[in-house]
Parts: sequence; structure tokens; C-alpha cells
Amino acid sequence: MENPRLRLGIDLGGTKIELIALGPAHDELLRRRVPTPPGDYAGTLAAIVALVEDAERELGTRGTVGIGTPGAVSPATGLMKNCNSTCLNGQALKQDLERLLAREVRIANDANCFALSEASDGAGAGAEVVFGVILGTGCGAGVVVRGHVLSGPNAIAGEWGHNPLPWPRDDERPGPACYCGKHGCIETWVCGPGLSRDLRTTAGLDLPAHEIVRRAEAGDTACETALLRYEDRLARGLAHVINVLDPDVIVLGGGLSNIARLYGNVPRLWARHVFSDRVDTRLVPPRHGDSSGVRGAAWLWNE
Repeated sequence: MENPRLRLGIDLGGTKIELIALGPAHDELLRRRVPTPPGDYAGTLAAIVALVEDAERELGTRGTVGIGTPGAVSPATGLMKNCNSTCLNGQALKQDLERLLAREVRIANDANCFALSEASDGAGAGAEVVFGVILGTGCGAGVVVRGHVLSGPNAIAGEWGHNPLPWPRDDERPGPACYCGKHGCIETWVCGPGLSRDLRTTAGLDLPAHEIVRRAEAGDTACETALLRYEDRLARGLAHVINVLDPDVIVLGGGLSNIARLYGNVPRLWARHVFSDRVDTRLVPPRHGDSSGVRGAAWLWNE
């Protein structure tokens, strides 16, 4: 029988699988990570099971298991859908892991896990509505209301990145192609590769996002201009969220959340698009940084 005082969280990423064990005081007891077997569903299952079994052997007790994944479990079929790690799509991940681990497993989208972690004891703690955004190689988001993840009947609540960029300029139409099959999705503009593509298209420079930020800080005009465009697009995208959801707090995660200037510049820009006389929504960095997703997976057993 599982020990409810030991919560195991797993972040199933495209390149790594990470496990964290949280004790009764939300303290981190151990952390492990292994590479994700590329394109190998059976290998992915085996890696997750090995992580859980090794952790429980070391800690001397069984725990609850929560998993953050790309995509989501379809309420219609019980199978995975919308995963950019495409070997997971169409697979019965929850059922397979429950069979292999001989216990109930809770699964949520990785962005939902990030939002839950930051809403529970992170940058959004105490807020009624938290919108958590991951800005990395892709762009995901999750919604937490009064401490509970909002999933929805289609399991797509928070899929902000697959809406079109709002208030597009003529030079932004139809927008870049997205892996979902459409053009101009918010994700294609505000993910890290989107920032790099924008600079490459406008200035002929092929740089990763972190180098664009460094060069902008050093006075590079092309990189600074690309960052200004990025901030404007992010502000427009988040203004749409505020108009629909009106969250108390928006927490940014992922690699681009380390761009300090976003937290001052983006709220100044979104004000012109939000349907209100003033905007009290706060834009904040994550308290738990890269640990938030895996911690949120463990928190699935605390809702």
C-alpha cells in the first residue's frame, strides 16, 4: 500500500525523465533523472518504472505517483493525445503504468503541473486563479483555480499556445507553420525557436534565444529589436488570456522566463489590449524554477 506521506513526481520530457520525492513537509528527499529513450514508448515505460522502483528501494517505502506529460489523456479514449513527443500519442500511458506499478497513477499535462506547483507553494501561492505559462522549445500553459487544476471536458484547458496570435500585423499573417497543422499559433511566435526564427528572418542572424538576450544587453540593435517584437507578441497573447480568464497571477516558466526585462515590459504593453480601466494581474517569475514541473506532478496527490 502507498504511503501518502511520500509523494513521487515524474516529469516526462522529450529529452529527460526526472523524478522527485517529496516528504510530508513538502521537503525534497531525493531527485533523479535519466535520458528519455527517443521515440521508444516501451523504453519510456521501463525508464519510468525503474526510476520509481529505485527511489522506493532507497527510501524504504512505496509512494503515490504523479506524472507530468506533454499532451494529455483524452477523456474520450483514455489514450494520450496532443504530445509533441509523438511516440506517446495513441498510447494507454496511464493504464500501462498502473499495471506495471500496481497502483493508481495520476497524470496531468506538464504545464498544468508547473501551474499547480507555483499555485501551491510557489510564486502564485494564495492566489485564487493562477495561469502558468511555459516558454521553452514550445509554449504550454495551465490553469489552477483555488488550488485545483482546471482540465476541462476536452482536457485542453490552458492550451493557449494553439490559438492565433491576437491583433496580428500585416507582416505577421499568415504566420509560421505550427506542428499542429495550422499557421500563426501563439506558440510559433513566443517559444525560444520562434524568437530565433524572427531574428533569422529579419536580420539574417542565426542565434539561440539566450544569445539574443545577451547581445541585446550588450547593445546589439538587431537583437534588441527582435526582443522588443517578442515582448509585444507575448503581451498581446497574454492580454487575450486576461480578457477571458482574468487571473490574479501569471507565472512564467521555461528557459525564456529567465529574461528579467519581461516582467516590467510586458505588463506595460498588455495594458493597451486588456478590456479594463486598469490591470491588476501580476506577471511573476517562478519560485521553483526548473523544479516546478516535477514538483507539480507530485502535488497531483495533494489536490
